[in-house]
This record gives sequence, C-alpha cells and structure tokens, in this order.
Amino acid sequence: MPEYITLIGREASWTLLYLMAPPILAALVVGLVVGIIQAATSVNEMTLSFVPKIVVVFLVMGLLGPLMLDRCRVLFGLVFERIAGMAF
Repeated sequence: MPEYITLIGREASWTLLYLMAPPILAALVVGLVVGIIQAATSVNEMTLSFVPKIVVVFLVMGLLGPLMLDRCRVLFGLVFERIAGMAF
C-alpha cells in the first residue's frame, strides 16, 4: 500500500513539473526581454510587462495543450489502475 502512495506522489510531482515548466519559463523569458527593453528605453510602466506575458503563456498553453492533457491522462490512468488493483 505505501508503495502505491509514493509511486502516485512521485508521478504527480513529475506531472506538475511537466505541466507548469513551459508556461513559467516562457513568462520568465518574456519578462526578461521586456525588462531589458524597459531598462534600455527608460520606460518604467508596470502594466507593459503583463500583456506580453499573458499572451505568451496562453500561446504556449494552446500549443502544448494536447501534450499536457495526454500527460494528465497517463497520470489519471495510473491512479485508476492502482485503485482498481486495490479492490478485494
């Protein structure tokens, strides 16, 4: 029983990392680029960095959505398989 829990916990952690890394890295890169442009032009508008980040995050999630859903399907399949295996 504890091995099921650690296996599912490990897979859930890897799935979370797999799902969140691309949008977060894309937002980080866009924020860095916008910050460099703002520093070079001396434009310090706070809202200027939010719009490109939101657009890029939505684009990344739209492009990688099928892969993300497939990864979730694999995790849920593992969970349901383990639950079915615990039936007496």
